[in-house]
Amino acid sequence: MTSDFDVLVVGGGTGNNVAAAAADAGLDTALVEPGPLGGTCLNRGCNPSKMLIQAADAISDVRAAGKFHVDASVHGVDHAAVVDEMDDLLGGIADGMEERYREKPNLTLFDEYTRFVDERTVELGGDEVSAEKVVVAAGSRPMVPPIDGLDDIDYMTSKDALYRRDVPESMVVLGGGYIAVELGYAFDAFGTDVTVLEMEDSLLPREDDAVGEAFTDIAADRHDVYTGHRVTAVEEAAEGYAVHAETADGDTRTVEGDEVLVALGRRPNSDTLNLEAAGVDVDDRGFVETDDYLETSARGVWAQGDIADNGMFKHSGDYETRHTVANVVHGERRALDLSAMPHTVFTDPQVAGVGATEADLAAADAPYVVGRADHADSAMGRAKKLDAGFVKVLADPGSGEILGAHALGRDASALLHEAVVAMRHGLTVDDVADTIHSHPTLSKVVESAFEDAAN
Repeated sequence: MTSDFDVLVVGGGTGNNVAAAAADAGLDTALVEPGPLGGTCLNRGCNPSKMLIQAADAISDVRAAGKFHVDASVHGVDHAAVVDEMDDLLGGIADGMEERYREKPNLTLFDEYTRFVDERTVELGGDEVSAEKVVVAAGSRPMVPPIDGLDDIDYMTSKDALYRRDVPESMVVLGGGYIAVELGYAFDAFGTDVTVLEMEDSLLPREDDAVGEAFTDIAADRHDVYTGHRVTAVEEAAEGYAVHAETADGDTRTVEGDEVLVALGRRPNSDTLNLEAAGVDVDDRGFVETDDYLETSARGVWAQGDIADNGMFKHSGDYETRHTVANVVHGERRALDLSAMPHTVFTDPQVAGVGATEADLAAADAPYVVGRADHADSAMGRAKKLDAGFVKVLADPGSGEILGAHALGRDASALLHEAVVAMRHGLTVDDVADTIHSHPTLSKVVESAFEDAAN
């Protein structure tokens, strides 16, 4: 059978870069994306959420000005203007990308949904279209579990919350992961009375216990936070909605809010593609199974991004893209190395982590030492009057190998990258501790934590 294209890319998030590279290499390429190009990150995730959070940070900074004997207050927030500016900017980027791609030689853009009908063959515009090589990069969507009554109410997901132009008086957030705490922080800053329900014993339960516990205490100072509560049902109330939850001991609790935000994680879009027809295997959670070269179980089919579960971060998707381009477009055999994969959570304070947690090492019965330093004990921490925040390092007691690093506090997202570089290139805690750090920057907290681990 003669193929219609050399390369077919399903998904225009990070996958759009694969399609562009294939077209630039002279390959006849098809890119399938029913929504705006740029995927979740540009349109429904990290880009819009961080623009909202920057506005929330500005509000928080003004409210904290009194600590520095500055008389300042927030007299109003034009939330609709924040959202409109965000929508105009990001929408313009997506529209500009589509315009460029429609004019790009060797590239055909299909703005529609598709499904596989056979090996490397999909439905497009009522026709069957095939390719020599296929890249599945169809991303993920918010997970909405089967909670009693949830389908009967007008709940929000992260996509809805990011683009609503009004600020609700109150909101109940289902979940305590990174999406939940970021949006909970933002709406709290804008004036919403936020309640958070999380099934695990702390918010951000995948973080190191020290980080999760500290952040939960901080969040509880600004929200009503109920950890250890599993949501069992949702229903309409006299004003807004009532959310029912129970603890492991069988105790029940009901909280109410004008809005309900479902922030219980994300699921891959593999169930929309009829992957069985292509011979592409998925695991029991619906993620496409790939090897170190991003190859799937089907010949000539690769997968990357959220749908392949190699991190479910934009930065992991960007890293995968470089390998997909090498392997699919240029015929190389470049293997992934997903070690030292960092992550960040943009709340106040920020959270960041890389590598193993203490719980991971304890479960593996692996020996380790802990190094820790607090922001408040540094010169810059005192100058900024930071009463919360720390950097924590986990290391092998014999070799000094860095096993993990975790940070909570001001600039945690930036501070962590020193540990990421060190881990990625095999440096030890002594190597980092012996490196001269500029005084009085917050990076001195990193230095102190590594010195503590080294000693």
